[in-house]
Amino acid sequence: MRVSLLTQPDGKLVIDPILEGQALKTKKIDITDCEGNALERDIIAAYIYGYDRIEFTSKRILSEQKQIIRKVCYKLIGPEIIEESANCVVIQDLLNPSELPIKKGVHRMFLITSSMQEDAIRALRTVDHDLALDVSQRDDEVDRLYLMISKQFRSVLCGGRIPDSSETSIEEYHDFRMAASPLERIADHAQRIANVASKLETAVRADVMEEIEDLSNTYMELVKQAMDSLYNADTPLANKVIDGINSMRPRVKELNASILNLESHETMISLGMVVDSLSRIGDLGSNIAEVAINSSIRDK
Repeated sequence: MRVSLLTQPDGKLVIDPILEGQALKTKKIDITDCEGNALERDIIAAYIYGYDRIEFTSKRILSEQKQIIRKVCYKLIGPEIIEESANCVVIQDLLNPSELPIKKGVHRMFLITSSMQEDAIRALRTVDHDLALDVSQRDDEVDRLYLMISKQFRSVLCGGRIPDSSETSIEEYHDFRMAASPLERIADHAQRIANVASKLETAVRADVMEEIEDLSNTYMELVKQAMDSLYNADTPLANKVIDGINSMRPRVKELNASILNLESHETMISLGMVVDSLSRIGDLGSNIAEVAINSSIRDK
């Protein structure tokens, strides 16, 4: 048997057997009477668990079930339908994990999330319904990356080979997986703001909009700094981020008071949702900064 020697970031050598013609990890799922969200959840669970090949069987696979399988494949990175018949559909993960290491995947999540938030606020300011729709659609890409990162991390936990072992330790995999979760939720809040923008009929009052835009820019800059502190193991910067986000609470309270003075009750509710999302984005930025502190303490 041939083996490979993998160098870990801490200097350790891992001896890994090279298994020629290793069988694909396969899962068979009987989807009789399994439809809608339940079927979708089963597919995603099998994907995250690390199955390379998933076989869906039934005496008769309904057209609606096939549509769900295709839709979920679109939501995931790697799986493609390779076989299809009246009573069987097979999907296989064609992605090589080394093509997108976890650090690059998390960074890609951050870039998409940042652009979503920026465009969501622009759509709110300009009452641009088309841009708001575009923001909502980009959330799917963040979800795809998040699920792929979750799958990679679970594979590592179960003893799988680390795709980028020369650069990333198991501990770092854990930390970056922890950071991916708040990024995915920030993208959800950007989508929520875009949904508000898509329903606006008139522009937001200029002074209120200026405060919303400034609050969003400040929070996203702090999120960026939190990400920088994670990648650079910079504890002082991470603490600065947390302190900065905490100091924003009076501004959020003042903005909410300004919104309550608007004439339209519907606008008050809509903009209240926007400010709530901005505040939660700040809290999620704090979560990333806390992950950075926990990660950097290991190096110290």
